[in-house]
Amino acid sequence: MKKFLNITLILFTALLVFSCRNDSTDIPEDIHDHEEIEKMVVKLTNVNDATDVQTINYIGGVADQHIHAEAGDVFNVELDFQVKHDNHYDSVNGEIIEEKDEHFITFGFTGANVTVKRAATDVARTDGNKLGLKTQWTVVSSTSTGKVNIKLVHAPTSVSQNSPSADNQLGSTVGGESDVDAIIDLH
Repeated sequence: MKKFLNITLILFTALLVFSCRNDSTDIPEDIHDHEEIEKMVVKLTNVNDATDVQTINYIGGVADQHIHAEAGDVFNVELDFQVKHDNHYDSVNGEIIEEKDEHFITFGFTGANVTVKRAATDVARTDGNKLGLKTQWTVVSSTSTGKVNIKLVHAPTSVSQNSPSADNQLGSTVGGESDVDAIIDLH
């Protein structure tokens, strides 16, 4: 009788384990870790010369080229954040937009005086601040050793697009951590 109870208990346990294991609602269809952004594409289009389009690929901490800019240049700038999946990159901008209140982009310039205006077509968070995926950069002055620092901040406690001012929306955050912290040369 004891042997019968042991076998029954083992079969019951196996049935329980396999029935839970085969529940398809517990296993996501496609598992991607979109927190590991590996690539950022920066596309700059000169407002005064539509043939002047620069595309910079920032992968693994390195930009494939520098930004060419002179005083007086005005660029419409679009950012695309991507993750590697198998042997190609997929944009995660859609996820960033879906979770717009969890993200914010800031810009910083050294060796160059560049003003940033967040585009009217950029995505607005529920607090009214624009994310920074689409901006316009005006180059006031530049040296041969300028740099731009672009940060995608995840889960900031507060943000301000109008930092340092409404006319120069570099943006600032309090708290959060950087999903991307890229430095690209500006010549």
